[in-house]
Amino acid sequence: MNAMPTILIIEDEPELLKVLRSYLERAGFGVLSSYRGDDGLVTWQQKQPDLVILDLNLPGMDGLDVARNIRREGDTPIIMLTARIDETDQLIGLELGADDYILKPYSPRVVVARVRSLLRRVTSRLPVGRVMRVADLEIDLDAHTVLRENIPVSLTPTEFNLLVIMTSQPGRVFSRLQLLEASQEGIAYEGYERTIDAHIKNLRSKLEPDKKKPRYIETVFGVGYRFVKMV
Repeated sequence: MNAMPTILIIEDEPELLKVLRSYLERAGFGVLSSYRGDDGLVTWQQKQPDLVILDLNLPGMDGLDVARNIRREGDTPIIMLTARIDETDQLIGLELGADDYILKPYSPRVVVARVRSLLRRVTSRLPVGRVMRVADLEIDLDAHTVLRENIPVSLTPTEFNLLVIMTSQPGRVFSRLQLLEASQEGIAYEGYERTIDAHIKNLRSKLEPDKKKPRYIETVFGVGYRFVKMV
């Protein structure tokens, strides 16, 4: 990642975009912007920013469709901005691969803090050579890569963090709140514990040979999730 990370804001409200751009630039980020979903997707494809801040209600292409297209082609971190209070919309966004979401109205300072937090998770570096091997998974903590049976598995930063958290202690049951706090680095989060369900669903779809009979990640009803301890 570049010394000065570049943030792409896709937001159709000019004043909000102007304020957010100003705060991010003062925080030391390079900023690209677009008022339309379709134009924003083209900018992402051409410029490959380090993170996308994405409104849901956009002209040209809905924010959910933008996120869907980004996830088909890459793993750029995505923070969704939404005025929609419907829980379903928020969960759909997370299931499409968004790493975080922020409800409108919001404080620009909060957005900057969440951007920094997410980028830290993407760029965090553990000692070189640290590789976890659990069952047939190989997790490279430095490169942020995962192999299953030597085949690369593409995970978002949040999915990768959740996998590392659970595989670090196979057999331990983590509550949704514990996973939420750990994956968000303790940052106050406007979401709720059910967002973890969406991320776990995504993890299973990428890792499990048979999603109906999970081999790796087990649900402990009424409690949370655990990575199965394998002999």
